[in-house]
Formats: sequence, structure tokens, C-alpha cells
Amino acid sequence: MATKNTIAEIKRNVEHLVGEKVRLKANKGRKKVSVKEGILETTYPNIFVVCIDGGYNTVRRVSYSYSDILTETVEITLCKDEKKVQVS
Repeated sequence: MATKNTIAEIKRNVEHLVGEKVRLKANKGRKKVSVKEGILETTYPNIFVVCIDGGYNTVRRVSYSYSDILTETVEITLCKDEKKVQVS
């Protein structure tokens, strides 16, 4: 079971990436996976927000919880290093 320390560690790791370009790989269920790149915009106590360029001069913001990373529903990879955010 996830402890508060584990979620806090994930949050700390994500906070270090604010302002960086990241690649999100999200499991949508039923063998559907979406991969998007964007800028990690901000973090909140329970979620983080990524700003994605939608094309045609549109900007889209998506938010995920830190528990999504813990359950491996979402993977964050730093684009310049191709390095995944570590959970533990």
C-alpha cells in the first residue's frame, strides 16, 4: 500500500521538473496509450499540470495526480535526458 512518504517523494521529484519539457505516456485502458509532449507548468498538493501545444494556435492543459505515477498509469520522461521520473 502506498504511504504518504511515497507520494511525497513522487511530488518532490515532479516539482524539480517544473518548467521543463516532458513526455507523458498515459495508459487510457483497453490497450490504448497516448504519448504527448509538453511543459510541466505547475504543481499542486494533489495534482500537477502539463501544458500541451494542441496545434492551430491552441494550448491544452492536462492534469494528473501523483497516484497516477505511483500506479504506473502515467509515466513522465524528461525530454532532454530521456530519463524517467523515479518513483522510489
